[in-house]
Amino acid sequence: MSEAKDTLLPPVLGKLGARELLVNEIFHSIQGESTHTGRPCTFIRLTGCHLRCVWCDSEYAFFEGSTMTVGECIARAEAAGCPLVEVTGGEPLLQLAVYPLMAELCDRGFEVLLETSGAVGIERVDPRVKRIVDWKCPGSGMDLRNKPAVLESLRPGDELKLVLADRRDYEWARAWLEGERPRLPAEVPVHFSPAFGQLRAEELARWILDDRLPVRLNLQLHKWIWEPGTRGV
Repeated sequence: MSEAKDTLLPPVLGKLGARELLVNEIFHSIQGESTHTGRPCTFIRLTGCHLRCVWCDSEYAFFEGSTMTVGECIARAEAAGCPLVEVTGGEPLLQLAVYPLMAELCDRGFEVLLETSGAVGIERVDPRVKRIVDWKCPGSGMDLRNKPAVLESLRPGDELKLVLADRRDYEWARAWLEGERPRLPAEVPVHFSPAFGQLRAEELARWILDDRLPVRLNLQLHKWIWEPGTRGV
C-alpha cells in the first residue's frame, strides 16, 4: 500500500501478506468500456481507493471486501473460463500483491486489462498488461491528483479515459488533449465518457463532432444493459 491516506482506506490493507489481496468482488460479465467494449470479461475488483471522485459509481469498493490469496483469485478466473480478465477497483495499484496477480494471470495465458486512476505510477505493471488510465477531469474533484509521469509510461496497448460531468469538463479535456496529444503514443486511444446521469451522451457526441476531436465516445455499456447500480455486472 502506498500514497494513500489511512483514513480513506480499510485498515486491513496494511496487514495483508505478500500474496494476499482485499477483494471486493469477482464476477463474469460484459466489458462495458474501452476498445474492449462488448467482450465477455472476468472482473477482479479490489477494495480500497485513496480518491473520492464526485461521480464514483463503486463506492461500495471503498471498504467492503474479503482477504484472498493471489492463487485463489487466479483459480476463480480460471473457473470462469473467460480469456479476458480485468483487474479494477477501487484503485487496484494500492495493493502490492496486485503485481504478481497480474503477472501470473498473464503467465496462465489470460489477456489482462488494468483499470487505474492515473493517481498512482504504472511503471511497475507487467508489460503484457493493457493499462486503462482514468485521467481525472475537474468535475471529479480529483484532477489535482493526476500524476503527469503516468503519461510518460504509456505504451501501445494502453488507453486513456476521461469522464466528463459537464461542458466545463469538456472544455478542460479538449484543452488538455490539445496540449498532451503530441506527447502521447499515437497508438493510445483517448476516450471521452459522459458521467452517467449527469451529462447526456447525445450532448457529448455533438461536441466531439463539432470540434472534430480525435477521440472515441465511450459509453458504459453495462449500465445500458443492466439497471444502474446493479452489482456483479
